[in-house]
Amino acid sequence: MLHVVIDSTVLVSAFLTRGGVAAELLRRARAGVFLVSLSEEILAETERVLLTYPHIRMRYPYEDQEVTEFCQGLRRAAQLVADLPQVTVVIRDPKDDMVIATALKAQVSYIVTRDDDLLSLQVYEGITIITPEAFMAILRETRPTEDAETEETP
Repeated sequence: MLHVVIDSTVLVSAFLTRGGVAAELLRRARAGVFLVSLSEEILAETERVLLTYPHIRMRYPYEDQEVTEFCQGLRRAAQLVADLPQVTVVIRDPKDDMVIATALKAQVSYIVTRDDDLLSLQVYEGITIITPEAFMAILRETRPTEDAETEETP
């Protein structure tokens, strides 16, 4: 089974755009199509962005409680990893090191992100770093019958 870490950029997108690719990835993860590992650090970043970025709050109306419930749902649906190793990988944005550390600790194959600093790495220690769209294409290749069923559903 495919095993991934999903970055806060994708989690935020999934929350804000329920019909988008990021939200579809979360639906597939909850359906057991692939395994997601997260850390409290990634969840805290997701919550912080959704609760404190004024430009997001102005564009997308939602209640704080919805953010809390979303993050609690992620905690229940994902495999949580703790005691992250200290790594220094993302020179342009060291706060992204927590994503790499989560992926290393969870021993995943992919990091799914929209973060350009992470995407610029492409591969780190055998972990492929890709966009949600690229990961969705991999899912379609490995599980094509599910996509056919989804597309036929009205």
